[in-house]
Amino acid sequence: MTTASECLDSDYYPVEGEANPRFVSAITRNTYAIVLAGGRGSRLEQLTDWRAKPAVPFGGKLRIIDFALSNCVNSGIRRIGVVTQYKAHSLIRHVQRGWSFLPANLNEFIDVIPAQKRLDENWYLGTADAIFQNLDILRPNHPDYVLILGGDHVYKMDYGRLLADHVAKAADLTIACIEVPLAEARAFGVMGVNDEGRIVDFQEKPEQPTPIPSQPDRALASMGIYVFNARFLYDQLRRDAQDSTSGHDFGKDMIPYLVPHARVFAHCFTNSCVNMVGNEPYWRDVGTVDAYWEANLNLTQDVPDLNLYDDDWPIWSASYHFPPAKFVFNDDGHRGQAWDSLVSGGCIVSGATVLRSLLFTKVRVGSYSQIEDSVILPEVLVGRHVTLKRVVVDKYCRIPDELTVGLNPAEDGKRFHVTQKGVTLITPEMLGQQRP
Repeated sequence: MTTASECLDSDYYPVEGEANPRFVSAITRNTYAIVLAGGRGSRLEQLTDWRAKPAVPFGGKLRIIDFALSNCVNSGIRRIGVVTQYKAHSLIRHVQRGWSFLPANLNEFIDVIPAQKRLDENWYLGTADAIFQNLDILRPNHPDYVLILGGDHVYKMDYGRLLADHVAKAADLTIACIEVPLAEARAFGVMGVNDEGRIVDFQEKPEQPTPIPSQPDRALASMGIYVFNARFLYDQLRRDAQDSTSGHDFGKDMIPYLVPHARVFAHCFTNSCVNMVGNEPYWRDVGTVDAYWEANLNLTQDVPDLNLYDDDWPIWSASYHFPPAKFVFNDDGHRGQAWDSLVSGGCIVSGATVLRSLLFTKVRVGSYSQIEDSVILPEVLVGRHVTLKRVVVDKYCRIPDELTVGLNPAEDGKRFHVTQKGVTLITPEMLGQQRP
């Protein structure tokens, strides 16, 4: 295991605010990251009928999983395993095509690890079981530390600072945490900590969350980001696997057991967040259609909450060579134009108007159509005289001429999925179309 004296002789990159930036670099090189990317994300409704939640497109040209992977690479963690399960084809293809640039001769890689029933006839029973079933893949990498991540959140985080905090506190397990409104805390693991930052209480998705003592309207919630000492993790996974009463899940089973039996500490996200919004760290669970729509449309604002133009902490993804976006026709009432919008490469806006919307790659918008406050996923064809307002349109949809969606929720609900906030989701199946 890496020690402070060993770190003093290592190469390093400067990290603002760290007393010893070399310490961060040496630790990240001895870390193996596992991204748990097998979940469906059923609250996204039909958007995940054909893809896992981490594979859902985001931000014009990205996938949700690109944030966790980019955080790893930018933090100096270059040995990564992506654990898949539910409808993983598009996710596997994305990782293979977009993340193959790490040099294998330097022992840097991203491995895709499909569910294989490696130990018995069961698929993964829980998040801890997903790691346990792949210990034979993890252990030959001989890491000192194992970083466990979800692949379904949007945020920018320096994992090096998290790891340095873990080592400095001589922790067995460190859990990244964020403050959330008390009313929302029932969806998270909620923890209580002492003055040293050690976790003294942990409840998974409690009906009555315990507030932060100094802030009665907020709770300290787990981000589902864990750092384990590798040998400690192996021992605890074996112990948990032999426990017939366990559900083999980190939040429900392992962490509640470990809190009174081991050195378990909390790491505040504000100490490692790369993208702050005022005094609040940017972290989004885009797990509902409404949240997904809101997070994407926020990117069209003059100063969005999430900075995708940061050269110091880029979000990497698959790179395809599309031609520039094109806007054609300039006649009164027939002008190709976009205002307060993001329009990706390969798009053609032909005599149509796009307002406060996000168009992913290879979207075509026909003449006299208007798209407003909408998120249009890749390779969508919008016909002529179409009106779309407050919609999310799934990949490959062919929107017929003269269709109007978003002005009459009751009528839209007969064909499409309309959320509580009035956002309409349109998929090819709802239009009676087949996907390519």
